[in-house]
Amino acid sequence: MGRLRLQSSIKAIEEEPEDGESTSSSIAVLACTINSEIGSVLAVMRRNVRWGGRYVSGDDQLEHSLIQSLKTLRKQIFTWQHHWQSINPSLYLQPFLDVIRSDETGAPITAVALSAVYKILALDVLGIDTINVEDAMHLVVDAVTSCRFEVTDPSSEEVVLMKILQILLACMKSKASVMLSNQHVCTIVNTCFRIVHQAGSKGELLQRIARHTMHELVRCIFSHLPDVNRTEQSLVRGGGSLKTETAGIDPDYSFGSRSENGSGYSEYDGQLTPGVINNTSSGIINNLTDENTMRADNEKDVVPLDLHLMTEPYGLPCMVEIFHFLCSLLNVAEHAGMGSRANNISFDEDVPLFSLGLINSAIELGGPAIRRHPRLLNLLQDELFRNLMQFGLSDSPLILSMVCSIVLNMYQHLRTELKLQLEAFFSCVILRLAQSRFGASYQQQEVSMEALVDFCRQKTFMVEMYANLDCDITCSNVFEDLANLLSRSAFPVNCPLSSMHILALDGLIAVIQGMAERVGNGSVSSEPTPVYLEEYTPFWMVKCENFGDPDHWVPFARKKKYIKRRLMIGADHFNRDPKKGLEFLQGTHLLPEKLDPQSVACFFRYTAGLDKNLVGDFLGNHDDFCVQVLHEFAGTFDFKDMNLDTALRLFLETFRLPGESQKIQRVLEAFSERYYEQSPQILANKDAALLLSYSIIMLNTDQHNIQVKKKMSEEDFIRNNRHINGGNDLPREFLSELYYAICKNEIRTTPEQGTGFAEMTPSRWIDLMHKSDKTSPYIVADSRAYLDHDMFAIMSGPTIAAISVVFDHAEHEDVYQTCIDGFLAVAKISACHHLEDILDDLVVSLCKFTTLLNPLSVEEPVLAFGDDAKARMATVTVFTIANRYGDFIRTGWRNILDCILRLHKLGLLPARVASDAADESEISSEPGHGKPLPNSLSAAHMQSIGTPRRSSGLMGRFSQLLSLDTEEPRSQPTEQQLAAHQRTLQTIQKCHIDSIFTESKFLHADSLLQLARALIWAAGRPQKGNSSPEDEDTAVFCLELLIAITLNNRDRIGLLWQGVYEHIANIVQSTVVACALVEKAVFGLLRICQRLLPYKENLADELLRSLQLVLKLDARVADQYCEQITLEVSRLVKANATHIRSPMGWRTIASLLSITARHPDASESGFEALSFIMSDGSHLSPANFVLCVDGARQFAESRVGQTDRSVHAVDLMVHSVSCLVRWAKDAREAMAEVEAGKLCQDIGEMWLRLVQGLRKICLDQREEVRNHALLSLQTCLTGVDDICLQPNLWPQCFEMVIFTMLDDLAEIAQGNPQTQKEYRNIEGTLVLALKLLATVFLHLLDELSQLSSFCKLWRNVIGRMERYMKLKVKRSDKHQELVPELLKNILLAMKAKGVLVPTSTLGGDNVWEQTWLHVNKIFPSLQSEVFPNQDSNPGDSGLSSVSSE
Repeated sequence: MGRLRLQSSIKAIEEEPEDGESTSSSIAVLACTINSEIGSVLAVMRRNVRWGGRYVSGDDQLEHSLIQSLKTLRKQIFTWQHHWQSINPSLYLQPFLDVIRSDETGAPITAVALSAVYKILALDVLGIDTINVEDAMHLVVDAVTSCRFEVTDPSSEEVVLMKILQILLACMKSKASVMLSNQHVCTIVNTCFRIVHQAGSKGELLQRIARHTMHELVRCIFSHLPDVNRTEQSLVRGGGSLKTETAGIDPDYSFGSRSENGSGYSEYDGQLTPGVINNTSSGIINNLTDENTMRADNEKDVVPLDLHLMTEPYGLPCMVEIFHFLCSLLNVAEHAGMGSRANNISFDEDVPLFSLGLINSAIELGGPAIRRHPRLLNLLQDELFRNLMQFGLSDSPLILSMVCSIVLNMYQHLRTELKLQLEAFFSCVILRLAQSRFGASYQQQEVSMEALVDFCRQKTFMVEMYANLDCDITCSNVFEDLANLLSRSAFPVNCPLSSMHILALDGLIAVIQGMAERVGNGSVSSEPTPVYLEEYTPFWMVKCENFGDPDHWVPFARKKKYIKRRLMIGADHFNRDPKKGLEFLQGTHLLPEKLDPQSVACFFRYTAGLDKNLVGDFLGNHDDFCVQVLHEFAGTFDFKDMNLDTALRLFLETFRLPGESQKIQRVLEAFSERYYEQSPQILANKDAALLLSYSIIMLNTDQHNIQVKKKMSEEDFIRNNRHINGGNDLPREFLSELYYAICKNEIRTTPEQGTGFAEMTPSRWIDLMHKSDKTSPYIVADSRAYLDHDMFAIMSGPTIAAISVVFDHAEHEDVYQTCIDGFLAVAKISACHHLEDILDDLVVSLCKFTTLLNPLSVEEPVLAFGDDAKARMATVTVFTIANRYGDFIRTGWRNILDCILRLHKLGLLPARVASDAADESEISSEPGHGKPLPNSLSAAHMQSIGTPRRSSGLMGRFSQLLSLDTEEPRSQPTEQQLAAHQRTLQTIQKCHIDSIFTESKFLHADSLLQLARALIWAAGRPQKGNSSPEDEDTAVFCLELLIAITLNNRDRIGLLWQGVYEHIANIVQSTVVACALVEKAVFGLLRICQRLLPYKENLADELLRSLQLVLKLDARVADQYCEQITLEVSRLVKANATHIRSPMGWRTIASLLSITARHPDASESGFEALSFIMSDGSHLSPANFVLCVDGARQFAESRVGQTDRSVHAVDLMVHSVSCLVRWAKDAREAMAEVEAGKLCQDIGEMWLRLVQGLRKICLDQREEVRNHALLSLQTCLTGVDDICLQPNLWPQCFEMVIFTMLDDLAEIAQGNPQTQKEYRNIEGTLVLALKLLATVFLHLLDELSQLSSFCKLWRNVIGRMERYMKLKVKRSDKHQELVPELLKNILLAMKAKGVLVPTSTLGGDNVWEQTWLHVNKIFPSLQSEVFPNQDSNPGDSGLSSVSSE
């Protein structure tokens, strides 16, 4: 508590120095504190005989200088009146530091002195503004790191070491730490590491504290890295400007310096001298580069810093040194041969873990700032990553886990600088260790899989792997390999599901869910533009203008991937036949039409999967073209600054060196020429390179061929290579290095093919570092789905299979849910990228898990379903996908419908799913059109259509479970059964199956069409034979659903109509007995027409033509449903009469109505519909006039109804004439002359059909009907003056209507007694007929007389009267009495109008002559009555008439 008050008072002093009272109080507190620490040190020193005896010595009364300095300080502190910041800290620190430095003090005294210094540092007295604070901080660090003391016991020694660690950490965390120089920071870290190193032989507590302190130091130092500016200003506080980072430094300040006296805490320098800490480094650092070939190759990159920079305030230089030191620890650990250790943790795991942990902390805190500093970045790219590759293959899962954590950190912060390194890590570490076939232990597999899953959880990881590596022809397909690895690892093959399978599944689903999240962020194209190469372009030179712009890099990546795939296909062709392989690539424009050496060489260099034997044979061929290709091939390598053996290894890894000496010579010549061109080094010429390369190949064969018994020695090798360097010898050290490099590491002249993922060898790493300078920039992906379509197409199949297998084997609901999440993510991606086939595969896979497609083998399938959580979750998922992504389901609808049908058979579907789907949209009617028509198919009727089910909907099924009304009494259901059934019902409710059909109007056209086809397919083809009730029930249900989606998609009826019509037609034409299926088909068809006619005028003919199917019903079926059909047709007509415009449509309607005329039950409804059409002529039109008239005639002739209805039918026919009159008038007023004439001609024909119909009714057996028809006919014939019928129409009318009617009536009157009995009072009809003839003739006399055929017509009139005059009818001769009168009236009228006058014309067209020729046969006296003043001789009278005129 006192310490806290002291600190607060000090802060008060700093903040308010003008307050004198407060200042003096704080100074006193500080003085007391230091005085207390002085007393503590003196007290401990007095306990020692050496120090306490000096006070009583007779010879020497002087005190030791250490004690004197402490006492002097005690005197001074209370005399200081100034602010503490103005007091030189060395004054009150120096006495304590002298004690720490002294080698005469023991461990207890040193420990107390260290505590005193720590307490002073903890008071925060030392600040940036304190006078001489820089010197004070340097003094503290120098003293503590040079601490010397006598060890009295191990525990006190450990206390001192812990105090030292405490002070060093306090120095780095102090406000004044920015005043420390780079040298002192390095010294602090070095000292701390030496204590860590020595603590291995000490207690567990010291070990842990030392390691913790080291971690804290590294974290404290590297936490300032983001604040360090660029290289030019690389200090923490930015106080100085550093002009360069590349200068020399005194080795004493380097972490790599060697101990001078063997003292310190090194256990490797012989006898350890405890209690001494100096400013030198430990022995572990002395061996940093021993036997490290990779370090030697790149040592040029590690340039030491000069002394000036190391004395500057700390910043980047010390960070570089520290990071380099941490990396070098891995080098030491890798090549250590250090004997036994006292530590209980094996060195192989301890040192790497410790250094890796420190490196991880540095990268965590340095983060993206590392890329701003090339020296740090270079260390990380090369030395660190190379070591990580080596330790990644360690047997220790702890090391592997730490390596993976570091790589993940580097991916997060620095992935743009580590493109090829990341590829190597995944190819050579993760992909090797995650698979047991490469010999990895289960722990290694698990750790590597966990690491991979962590990477997969990074949203853009897989996208960037695909864009940067899979789409680069020089890189491997890391994304594809990782996706396949996850898929394979999730498969439980002949084994139960394990944690490894679940882990791989998590990774797989993380990738899929990442894609699903990106779907909604834009840039999702349904079908990316296909990539084509229209002309040859060097595939290795394809460039991207801007790697930061998706508009540039996305097409670039897709083009490169296309090229890469084509190259791999070409490689496959090449491996079978090299000539055909090259021809294939020429055909795809990857090689020019005329092959050139460079293009073929690049094909060999950059294409994976080539047969290296074939490539070697091609390159070694003596053909000029092949030799040119060889030299171009060698030119693709970068051997700059590379050792000869390393370059040769890289060169020979790409193909198999041919066995013939001439081919070998050609290959090595090309190699030597390229190597000498880039790395001459000590070689005099390319011939020297060639000879030395040959010698290396021979040495390699000698050393590694088991058939060679006597191996070449080093001297032999050196002797063999004398005078090859332009006549001089190569340096012995150079040749020795080559010799041992070949002996230790064989050059494989027969590269392995198809062995999976290769190890990272030193030569490959050097090549990787060379390539990293030239590779294309790293593409950073964002949250948009640019390449997801291509990626998902690659991984979808294995992914669905893997998730399905895990789902199948899983037994826990959390795993179920994970799989379901994966299924839904796959569905979302498939839908958004329009990958219909993938979505169909997913639906098929899921439907299998619902168990609904399995045979009903269990007694209670509903309860079994309720107890199966997996089946219920799969069912909900299937229908969730159907509702959400139905637009993109195609063939999968069949499987979904199979599930729906099974639920239907089990009675688990909500009641009237299909009917509700159609009824909802039917209820809504357009406003302003009055009350909507009631549903034509009532609920009771709809229920009667379907075959009775075992239950009605969900509750009905539930009641079955509870019912006891069965043949065999059963016990009450158990609670488990009730719970299972309740779960089943809840599951079905969650499915929202009805939404599939009610919302079908929103489905895309292709999906809707497939859904309709699936329904037709599920219903099955109707059979004429007897089908089972279950099959019929299924067919009825499918038809209900089909009708429902048809009604819900009235705007797209044209898409569905053909299939729906054909299905209904098959049902209608194949049914011979009444059943629910045909009933549903017929009335469904009528319902469709009712609903859609108002909206689809262009399809009206198609819809109405479909109703002709009703006419094709089997007679027995039609008879049973006739009344209901008529009611529906009647409703259709009433609702849609204005929408039926074509003759064809009306023909169908009229046919349906006419059929009902003779049906006892249906005729009333049929006539009502016809009356609706014809009454007032409101719905009559030229299109339906003749049809309606014909229909009315049939109802008039029908004797099913009462006579009044027939009379009414005749009236309808008569009143229709007014429509003809109106149409004719409108035509004359509104149309052109030609069009009006055409319409009038059509009207005349309609009128003729009307009177012909009435003529037929005039022959009806019923007197009332017959006579009414005659009168009506007369009305129609005489009331058409306004129609302006064509003149030539009247002769037809007389011939086809009037004369025919008269003849037919005459025949009836002369018929046998039975006929006369049927036609009661026929004589009255004859009278009416005669009157009609006379009336019509007289009415039309003016028009008729103008016709050329008038004479013939007149003869026929006289002839009919003559016949009727001779006609004998029982009980009446009224017609005979009427004939003379009628004839006389006609003659008088003709006379009056000048039609009948004497003429001199002879022949058949002489009206006068022909008249009297026939009239005189009947009534000789009639001429005199009509023409009383005329001569009786017809011939003379004619002549005299002419002469008189």
